[in-house]
Amino acid sequence: MTTGSELDPDQERLRRWRLVLGGEAESTGYRPVGRDAGIDRTLAALYRAAPHDPQSARGQSRSAGLGASAPQVARWLGDIREYFPTSVVQLLQQDAISRLGLSRLLLEPEMLAAVEPDVHLVTTLLSLKHALPETTRQSARQVVGKVVADLERRLADRTRATLTGGLDRGARVRRPRHRDIDWDRTIRANLGSYLPEYRTVVPERLVGHARARRALTKEVILCVDQSGSMAASVVYAAVFGAVLSSMRTLDTRLVVFDTSVVDLTEQLADPVDVLFATQLGGGTDIDRALAYCQSRITRPAETVLVLISDLHEGGARDGMLRRVAAMKAAGVQFIALLALSDEGAPGYDHAHAAALAALGCPAFACTPDGFPEIMAAALAKRPLPLPDSGSAVR
Repeated sequence: MTTGSELDPDQERLRRWRLVLGGEAESTGYRPVGRDAGIDRTLAALYRAAPHDPQSARGQSRSAGLGASAPQVARWLGDIREYFPTSVVQLLQQDAISRLGLSRLLLEPEMLAAVEPDVHLVTTLLSLKHALPETTRQSARQVVGKVVADLERRLADRTRATLTGGLDRGARVRRPRHRDIDWDRTIRANLGSYLPEYRTVVPERLVGHARARRALTKEVILCVDQSGSMAASVVYAAVFGAVLSSMRTLDTRLVVFDTSVVDLTEQLADPVDVLFATQLGGGTDIDRALAYCQSRITRPAETVLVLISDLHEGGARDGMLRRVAAMKAAGVQFIALLALSDEGAPGYDHAHAAALAALGCPAFACTPDGFPEIMAAALAKRPLPLPDSGSAVR
């Protein structure tokens, strides 16, 4: 069987074009065989069907379509896992759901067992949660739980280390506790008292780390827009909310909103519960959400409020800005994140972002990997490490 690695450069170029362009590109002269033929079939099943065409989604207008039966789609999901890396599999799944309207097939347990879990799949399941039959609900929670666990493994340790670190390595004390002794610096500082006959150093002066206290008793409020466009941000915010709430030095509150406001702080112990308590979609009333958060602030100078929203305000714009200005004047550290996800530059309300920036609240998108540094700077009242991308409004 001929593979791509056995072709000369010109043939390899034709092969790649043929696989990219599909069956409409027979003029390339390359005919897929073996593994390439399998790759071609899996891509054709998705991309040769007309987007959002009910007939195509049912496999009635195109022979290459995925079809409507869960077993057939499950086989396709197995095929793409064989041919492509996980990142590509997740992209193809997302396209299958959006292009061919296959969301309803996720209501079947065998489908959930076949998919590759990722953040996009979680947001789709959360949008379908009210339609989930009892037989599928537990499977859906397991899928969401797996994604949440993966995110926590990726983000939790780094977040805790960045925000507290346990020790401030830049500060030194002369009378440290035993557990805070910097042994390397202590030995270097006492080399003059080395006793050759005992082959030891007498530590006349101890050098230690000063315990960091900057983050102690800080309050953090995550105020998260749960409109449909913010779905991925909601997932990451739930994970970060759970991580922050596990830190004894922080008092963390999680508030989600659309046109209503829901305080999910009591559920932060389990981010899966948090996610299933959200209501993705609907309108947006930022002013109402900020009013609730403002009413819960008891120590403004020790509070960091993170608004995660695309700023498409459906409530009182002037009221929202007055409320932000009042909180800033009281000493609240106010951060506006246009998105908390890996999706790149988001769509957002530029006028509202500029108005917040004029109040001293730069609005910018943030990746999950960048969030710990943002929070560490806010808690220490240092300048925020803003991204260089055009999504930052200063």
